[in-house]
Amino acid sequence: MEAKSFWVRLTTHVFIIRGWRQTVGCLEQERIALFQLKAFFNHPAELKDWVNVKGSNCCQWKRVECNITKLKSLYLRNNKITDFVDNKVSLSSALNNLEFLDLTNNYFNDSILLKLKTLTNLKMLYLSENIIKSLPHFQGIFKFDILYIINKIFKRFCSTFLEGLSSLKSLNIRGNQLEGSIDIRVLNNLTKLKELDLSDNKIESLLSPHDGERSLNLTNLEELHLGSNSFNNRVLAQLILNNLTKLKELDLSYNKIEGFQSPHDGERSLNLTNLEEFILDSNSFTNSLLAQLSGFSNLKSLRIWNNQLKGSINIKELLDSLSNLEELDISFNKVKEFVPIKNKDQLHVSSEIEELVLDGSYLNNNILQRIGVFSSLKVLTLHGYRLNGTLPTQGWCDLQKLELLDLGENALIGTLPSCLANLSSLHYLDISNNQFTGKGASTALANLTLLRFISLSRNLFEVPSIFISFSNHSHLKVLFSSQNKLVKEPTIQTWVPKFQLKAFLLSNCTTKELHIEIPKFLYYQNDLRVVDLSYNNFGGKIPFLLLENNTRMENFLIKGNSFMGHLNLPSHPSPSMSVVDISDNKIQGPIPSNICLIFPQLFGLNLSGNFLQGNIPPCLGSLNTTHLLLDLSHNQLSGGIPEMLAQSDSLRFLRLSNNHLSGKITPTIFRSSLLELLYLDGNNFDGNIPSIGISTIPWYSLKDMDLSNNNLSGELPRWIWNVSNLNALAVSNNQLKGLIPMELCYLDSLNILDLSKNNFSGPIPSCFDAQSIKHLHLSKNRLSGTLKNAFFNSSSLVTLDLSENQLTGEIPYRIGALSALSVLILKANYFVGEIPIEICKLYSLSIIDLSQNKLSGSIPSCLSHLTLKPNDKKSSTKTYGDGLPVIVEGANYFGLTEFEWSTLRGVESFYVDLVIENQMQEKVDYTTKRASYTYKGNILEYMSGIDLSCNRLTGEIPTEIGNLSEIRSLNLSHNNLTRHIPSMFSKLKQIESLDLSYNNLIGRIPTQLTELYTLEVFNVSYNNLSGSIPSPKAQFGTFDESSYVGNPFLCGPLLYKNCSDLDSPPIAAPNTSNNKEESGLMDKYVFWVTFFVSYVIVLLVIVLILYINPYWRQAWFSFIEHCIKTCQYFIEDNLL
Repeated sequence: MEAKSFWVRLTTHVFIIRGWRQTVGCLEQERIALFQLKAFFNHPAELKDWVNVKGSNCCQWKRVECNITKLKSLYLRNNKITDFVDNKVSLSSALNNLEFLDLTNNYFNDSILLKLKTLTNLKMLYLSENIIKSLPHFQGIFKFDILYIINKIFKRFCSTFLEGLSSLKSLNIRGNQLEGSIDIRVLNNLTKLKELDLSDNKIESLLSPHDGERSLNLTNLEELHLGSNSFNNRVLAQLILNNLTKLKELDLSYNKIEGFQSPHDGERSLNLTNLEEFILDSNSFTNSLLAQLSGFSNLKSLRIWNNQLKGSINIKELLDSLSNLEELDISFNKVKEFVPIKNKDQLHVSSEIEELVLDGSYLNNNILQRIGVFSSLKVLTLHGYRLNGTLPTQGWCDLQKLELLDLGENALIGTLPSCLANLSSLHYLDISNNQFTGKGASTALANLTLLRFISLSRNLFEVPSIFISFSNHSHLKVLFSSQNKLVKEPTIQTWVPKFQLKAFLLSNCTTKELHIEIPKFLYYQNDLRVVDLSYNNFGGKIPFLLLENNTRMENFLIKGNSFMGHLNLPSHPSPSMSVVDISDNKIQGPIPSNICLIFPQLFGLNLSGNFLQGNIPPCLGSLNTTHLLLDLSHNQLSGGIPEMLAQSDSLRFLRLSNNHLSGKITPTIFRSSLLELLYLDGNNFDGNIPSIGISTIPWYSLKDMDLSNNNLSGELPRWIWNVSNLNALAVSNNQLKGLIPMELCYLDSLNILDLSKNNFSGPIPSCFDAQSIKHLHLSKNRLSGTLKNAFFNSSSLVTLDLSENQLTGEIPYRIGALSALSVLILKANYFVGEIPIEICKLYSLSIIDLSQNKLSGSIPSCLSHLTLKPNDKKSSTKTYGDGLPVIVEGANYFGLTEFEWSTLRGVESFYVDLVIENQMQEKVDYTTKRASYTYKGNILEYMSGIDLSCNRLTGEIPTEIGNLSEIRSLNLSHNNLTRHIPSMFSKLKQIESLDLSYNNLIGRIPTQLTELYTLEVFNVSYNNLSGSIPSPKAQFGTFDESSYVGNPFLCGPLLYKNCSDLDSPPIAAPNTSNNKEESGLMDKYVFWVTFFVSYVIVLLVIVLILYINPYWRQAWFSFIEHCIKTCQYFIEDNLL
């Protein structure tokens, strides 16, 4: 059994880790040697019992195990040890009695065996996760029984090394990069081998280099693990011809096997008669596999998860051939039905089946009506597949021996049928993630008094009223009921539970009530270990009475509620408490100074999002934990960072953002070797970022550092650029100055860099082309120079914000090489020249802001090639792996069988998440709708816009821009654009803001624009537009006259101008081109301007001629004098 063997191995490790021992003494020379090893540990402070006191019993030390009076086992896992030095630690004499040595996860190389060859009594050696590339040959020196070498860079099969290990009983070289063929002759020499694990490599075959295929001939082998390789059908042929008579467990999962095919006689049945467990998960087996299993007479467990089984399966033939089968897993295949499955007579061997796993299959509700024939079934799981509608009342209700039932993640509806009460042996019930309903007590659940675990989560039950169903369940230990309907409980408790829970989850429920109280039955509990009441809008004071009553509480989560008052802790210590999350409530007052006495083993504390005041308790730095995760952000804390906290050797995550902390940042905080995530943004820290000697910086684990929004000054210290693991650095909105250091180019892991809103000056480093950078913010500084040599090898760059600097020159054509670019903001610089058409090659672009520059030329029509579709990469700041999740794994609190606990959802569902991950959120400032907005998260993901305003662009607006159907903001204002507004703009169905003001546009406003139903801001002011404004319907009914001001020839009621018939638009002639606008009649404004200019020019020409030629000047004046006299005489003779 896989689960059982795993449990035995895990138990052995636990005993070693915790220092289990049989006697009370060790040799003095062993104690001295061990104490000299202490300095090599990552966190020697953890080894408080490792003391240099003569006579101290090292058998009592952590990570040590003794046998009789001699050192037996030594655990050096998870350090950074690179070597053993003989003059420091004499392995040959002091540690010669060692039988077990664990060197996992260190920095040992190929030479480690040279150092260990004197340990002649060594029987068990773990060398996994080091930097070993190959192993030498030591004939007969080692007498290992067990050897573990799980190493990602181990590429060559250690054939010569294994030749000298004839006594080996267990060999594990999984998880390496072994590939191709393995010399099977070397393995066959390990005649005592009982366990062989070659899984998780890239092995294709087991071959002899001289005589081709040869069978595996390990007569004592009991366990063989070949999973997660590249084996095909041939490997089965090699196993068919072998002599593995004692093989009990065979794992061929995650390969490329389609069937059992022998190169000699085609497909044939396997004949491993002693095999008890056969794992074939994630291959390509079809239904024909089932007929080839007849030779497995002793098989007890068969797993065919995620293969190509489909259609109907003859379950009778399968069970007849596998008469001893107890466990069958055919999950995640396309099996639609079992045939025949009608009565017990047809399935007379079915009584042997105890565990049937059918998760993710294509079976329908009929399986539940017919499955009653499996009368001995103890475990039935139909998790996550196609059950829907109401549960039937026949078949499955007859399984009276059933102990575990999992119907989670289906589409079942309605109330629970009363026949569920027939399952009187049920211990584990999971009906989560369906649509079951229920008000008050359920008769079906009330009769299942043997239940130990039940999950009702993600349904439509009314809680806590349904909990009365369990009032007589004295065995109940775990109750999950999150994401249901939360209703108000009666004022008086009407029932007293007989159970004592160890885990209770009730989070994220929906409710219409305000400030509901927590379920009253919780106050009768005194053995709780895990409580999660998060996000329910519970009110009142913090229910610390739960901690008073439950002294063995381990995880207490009540975040996202409305608890008020002060943080009044229990009166007595809770030594087992490891995680406390009271974030996002309304807690006031100081953090109690005795918090470390009450929770001495705390490793996760989240008090963020409250109204806490006062100083940070220094004792948080002295908590007795290996990893401290501390989040006190978004409060009103004052003072500075306590030196004791800064010096903590266990601090892994520290978030103090958005408080009132002040003073200088202590340099000690930057020297922590374990700290990964540091967030001090949004405070009042001042002074310089501390300088630290490079020699004092340990092997640095820091990944994120956010010092934004403080009052820091000076220059960036150069030690930052030696933090090679740094993924994110944010120091925006400070008063930092100086050049951007060239050392920035050496941070190969840097994903996010935010230096915006400071006083950095000088050019951008020309070497700035890191392949890892994704989000770069250098805006609002004093950077100068050109972009000629920067950025354009950064193929992963998603966001580039250089706005509001003093950059000059043209936008380089090489910008087209930034293939992942989604946000480009170059506003408020001094860029000149035309917009390069290479921008059109950036198909991921969704936000472009080139405004407030001196760009000229026309708008590239190829901008229409941009899709502007939502892009989650521009809002993602995930800088590494899976963030930093902290999973608190509980024990087996409810006594499930090993199969139930390890194979099913038992382990998964009991994990408690303390969500601790990188907290830096990508933000982009973009101006639209006449205001500047900061976009982040999902809103940033969906935002799209183009801003080319305040430049010197000329020509007409390309009609192709109308194809940008996903655009939400378009600003072309304050340019010299001419011609008409394209009627194609009516296709901008997502547009929210359209600004074409302060240009030289002419003609009419297209009436089709009234079809833009999402438009919130429309501005065409200060152009030369004419005619009637659009009808005030839909969105255009919300715009006032400011949208049209500065266009003297526009008319309409909104502008208090009547449109005459002459101003009405002419009947349009058929347009002969889809790319041209109608020209119409000459605009009146243009006519008068032209007339005036012509008049002035003629007048100036006459004056100039008269000035140059005196003869013409005299003739002109004589002519004028003659005209005057003629007029005078005419008036006198006729009018006077």
